[in-house]
Amino acid sequence: MKLQITFILAALALSTVAFAQADTPFQGRYASNLQIGDSVINITNMGATAPANMCVNVYTFSADEQLVSCCSCQVTPNALVSLSVRNDLISNTLTPALPTSVVVKLLATAPAGPCNAATPGAPVNGMLAFGTTIHQFPQSGLITNTNTYAVTETPFQPATLSANELQKITSFCGFIQANGSGFGICRSCRLGGLGADKQ
Repeated sequence: MKLQITFILAALALSTVAFAQADTPFQGRYASNLQIGDSVINITNMGATAPANMCVNVYTFSADEQLVSCCSCQVTPNALVSLSVRNDLISNTLTPALPTSVVVKLLATAPAGPCNAATPGAPVNGMLAFGTTIHQFPQSGLITNTNTYAVTETPFQPATLSANELQKITSFCGFIQANGSGFGICRSCRLGGLGADKQ
């Protein structure tokens, strides 16, 4: 019974956070414990800005601040698209090491021709994004040799996009596109939502 109450309270807290998500074009969050299992990102276009379609530009950074991949996908109004952190964002990194945790930044922009994370259009509102990550689950008072993990889902957090940050992420992405020989280009979004899994 106590466990059920805990889950109900957690669900209520997360739903309150979800409704409080700010409508900003630049959002970010992290994904951790990628050596244990996948994290996913689900994105929708709420249709708040004309033209109705938007480009969602994705910039993935390793924990040591290196841009390891970038890509962009067009999201139509009311569509739900998703990315797997392991299979889409870090499976083809610029650097040979696979990160076990990343920071993911999303920038919603108006299409200026084909969507391209190195040359995005003007920022637009209307993007909502949620992501999962894996956390080690505390073992209250138990000493074991096995670790237990739990999946959490939270909204991306609004962030301020400075001119310096925009120049940095787009120029790094342009460098990857020009000099990475195909590495560092993440796979594009797929239609539909995903849930995380432990492997």
